Amino acid sequence: MHELAQDDDTRSWWDAARGALRGTKHDYTTGPIGRSIFLLAIPMVLEMIMESLFALSDVFFVARLGASAVATVGLTESMMIVVYTIAMGLAIAGTAVVARRVGERDADGAARAAVQMITLGVIASVLIGVVGALAAPALLRAMGATDDVLATGTMFTRVLLGGSGTAFLLFVINAAFRGAGDAAVSMRVLWLANAINIVLGPMLIFGVGPFPEWGVTGAAIATTIGRGTGVCYALWRLTRGSGHLRVSREHLVFEWDTMRAMLRLSVNATFQVLVGSLSWMVLIRLMASFGSAAMAGYTIAVRMIMFAMLPAWGLGNAAATMVGQALGAQNPDRANRAVWTAARYNVAFLGLMGAIFVIFARPIVAGFTSDPAVTDVAVYGLRMMAAGFPFFAFGMVLTQAFNGAGDTRTPTNINIAVFWAFELPLAWLLTTQTSIGSHAVFVSVLAAYTLLAVVSAVMFRRGAWRTQRV
Repeated sequence: MHELAQDDDTRSWWDAARGALRGTKHDYTTGPIGRSIFLLAIPMVLEMIMESLFALSDVFFVARLGASAVATVGLTESMMIVVYTIAMGLAIAGTAVVARRVGERDADGAARAAVQMITLGVIASVLIGVVGALAAPALLRAMGATDDVLATGTMFTRVLLGGSGTAFLLFVINAAFRGAGDAAVSMRVLWLANAINIVLGPMLIFGVGPFPEWGVTGAAIATTIGRGTGVCYALWRLTRGSGHLRVSREHLVFEWDTMRAMLRLSVNATFQVLVGSLSWMVLIRLMASFGSAAMAGYTIAVRMIMFAMLPAWGLGNAAATMVGQALGAQNPDRANRAVWTAARYNVAFLGLMGAIFVIFARPIVAGFTSDPAVTDVAVYGLRMMAAGFPFFAFGMVLTQAFNGAGDTRTPTNINIAVFWAFELPLAWLLTTQTSIGSHAVFVSVLAAYTLLAVVSAVMFRRGAWRTQRV
């Protein structure tokens, strides 16, 4: 009898997992918390895994073109961080509002909120794309690009920044789906976009078959085409209906009060992400001062770190959705329990990934480069940053929980304290006042991850997020 009960339980979880991947509608404001997080996290984690695979495949093929091409990707991605930052700020605000409306059982309010955030996203996308395409060479120089990087990568940067609106809109529309609890839809959107990237990338980089050989520029073109296709599919699913969220013609109105509320939330959220993003840009600038080999090693190490971290963000996003919907349903205790459950899951996952990276760093890096100078930097960086994974996993879920509640100010203050007041001064001090060279950047990252976990836990236990209104 006991074995039969176990079999039934296993089948029940398996059926639930298949339902989550199919996008079966589920009420996340009731029922077992662990099961709800599981259902939300499966498509969110798989979505991020595909994003991780794309990031790895992109640098894998570009690495065949040499250190200058890899450095081009690294410097341009550091500029794209600004685009991602603004998009994530609006996405955080939109997720909180949509999740709260869904928790309140206000389907029309959720749809209208999605329309407002997409409208804001279109406006921002056009402005950023035009400025980025025109200023690409100057931006590369400002980031410390050498002459060989400028010669190799100016067009890559121009294409990627000019088409950055596709990435922006992917962030925003998928955030609406996640806030509504329709994570399977956002998973399919990103899988489609990145599958096109992965297939088309090497064809345009190396000129396979009928495709032209565009080198590193081909990677940017493939990325833009893939993301643009994903945006079109996401908009189609939004009008067709995704489960909890469906936009109809009557929802296509301007709600200035909703827009202003989202802008207020997104200002803090954008600055919150910008603090972390600018920190990475400063670290990249410090790394670039040690030459192309150090920059290439840093890029490979960070891409591998992102490979592990992006799926972990799936659990953070699940926690944000659970918090927003639970607060909308007037159940803050459920929100609290969901956050600590998701944090435990995330620490276990990233802790395992960190152990793998620490142990197998050298053979992993060998798959991307055979240059000894690049390898040494990449191996050290991978091991050092991976050692901080459990701390980052914990802090990640807690800061996302604040955002899900609509409290974007607290994680902003946390990021300022951890990354600007602590990480950057430490990196500068170690870089300029010690002899450890480029290793200083990775040491400062590990220290910041540790502090993030401690500060986030202290602030979350204070409980002010429970009464946040959106």
